[in-house]
Amino acid sequence: MPSNRSVSDAPITQFINCRILREHRLQREDLWVRDGRILDPEKLFFDEQGYADKRVDCEGGIIAPGFIDVQINGGYGIDFSQASEDVSSGVSFVAKKILQHGVTSFCPTLVTSPPAVYHKVLPQVKVHNGGEHGAGVLGFHLEGPFISLEKKGAHPEQFLRTFGSRGIEDLMETYGSLDNVAVVTLAPELTSSQSVVRELCRRGITVSLGHSVANLSQAEEAVQHGASFITHLFNAMLPFHHRDPGIVGLLTSDQVPAGRTVYYGMIADGIHTNPAALRIAHRAHPSGLVLVTDAITAMGLPPGRHTLGQQVIEIQGLHAYVAGTKTLSGSIAPMDMCVRHFKQASGCSVEEALEAASLHPAQLLGISHQKGNLDYGSDADLVLLDDALNIKATFISGEEVWREGP
Repeated sequence: MPSNRSVSDAPITQFINCRILREHRLQREDLWVRDGRILDPEKLFFDEQGYADKRVDCEGGIIAPGFIDVQINGGYGIDFSQASEDVSSGVSFVAKKILQHGVTSFCPTLVTSPPAVYHKVLPQVKVHNGGEHGAGVLGFHLEGPFISLEKKGAHPEQFLRTFGSRGIEDLMETYGSLDNVAVVTLAPELTSSQSVVRELCRRGITVSLGHSVANLSQAEEAVQHGASFITHLFNAMLPFHHRDPGIVGLLTSDQVPAGRTVYYGMIADGIHTNPAALRIAHRAHPSGLVLVTDAITAMGLPPGRHTLGQQVIEIQGLHAYVAGTKTLSGSIAPMDMCVRHFKQASGCSVEEALEAASLHPAQLLGISHQKGNLDYGSDADLVLLDDALNIKATFISGEEVWREGP
């Protein structure tokens, strides 16, 4: 038998009997993996005369890129915005649990908190790859405290901040450091915010607009300075108005610089956004839609009282409210449920539903050269699903990290 050792000693895995999501469509072909990356079988056959060391029978299922959640506040009793002595073990616990929902990478999200919380939490968690220990961490998403008082949602008012004349220095004073930060959500109408947007983008941090009363021209100005995301579209922003559509108007704005895409998060849990609003957004700008869970501590737990940062949250059915109010505060729906609901509510294709949870968030974060797709050379972070989009197994770097029990 010919040897496949000419290039690498690493074993080769062949996923057979599957439809793989590549180039925006499901294709009936095998998937080959070596060294944690997706292989070009043609090169393997013709250049190396290689063969598979191991086969995984997918039994006719769908192989899609692993899901990427860019906004998740916690889950399973863990609140990322609580400053404990061992934040990283809480993040690791959630990282392990979300494998069953097809999530292979995520951005732990901190809601508006006092500076002491950022100073304590941020140094404790580093960007790292996923594996059998859990989903990979792509960097923090800092949602607040530089947001609008009128659209604070579940964020505690006493910790909201504005930018003084020092702009980015005020932000650095609050956060302490921007190491291991991937996304910052801010309100673009705040004084000095545009210089902050510019500086964050210069440092390679994704700027998202949210919890804001910005009009369309303020939002467009932020995009021209580099902002590229909208935090949970429709939620915590001015409602669409035909004379000034506000941040929502970015979906069809003609002021977005050529070649740039504005992405927008949607919490497709059936509660945060009416299915008709989901359809409007998807039909207006399908290539920008990014599914996020916005999940809180209570995901995976029974109804009752839980926390979100400095607030007490009450779970009633599938609704999460700030205790004693009807203010929604995050979601308790996992990512795979959001994917299924989005497909059913929007009438989109299976491919579009899967890409909204994989390709689009990877493009948003500028990592689509390695994640969010099944191109040759990309990381072999995969999810195996049935036709109803239920998760059957999750793989990171081609290795199985979770499989549905019998």
